[in-house]
Amino acid sequence: MNSFEKTLKITPAISLNTDEIEFEFIKSSGPGGQNVNKVSTGVRLRFNILNSKSISADIKSRLFKIAINRINKEGYLIVESQSFRTQAVNKKVLLTKFIDLLIQASIKPKKRVQTKPSKHSVQKRLDMKNRRSKLKQTRKNPPNGS
Repeated sequence: MNSFEKTLKITPAISLNTDEIEFEFIKSSGPGGQNVNKVSTGVRLRFNILNSKSISADIKSRLFKIAINRINKEGYLIVESQSFRTQAVNKKVLLTKFIDLLIQASIKPKKRVQTKPSKHSVQKRLDMKNRRSKLKQTRKNPPNGS
């Protein structure tokens, strides 16, 4: 994504206004010595799901279900990348993660078609229940006749 692009193409049907995305550059954690300590190579993306005009309500609700652990109380989706030594690579990886999340949320789940068990399987289950019942009946102590 160039700095002058105003839209980010997610799918042919979905494009996101880049003004809705906020980038924050942070210091990466983990090993790396002096480079990690002095250069902010990590990138954090913030996207306000609730106030976004670019995505539909259906996608918003699915995004809330998919990324529940990445959404804060204000409704911001927060995604981070700090795996690489350069800011540019981390930003590219971060955008890929973000786009993958949106693509995943844009896929409508298939409706489940309810099926009935076959007559044979129902009969088989009932026969097995009867067998178990009879087996347990034979294990009972005989009644005391005295």
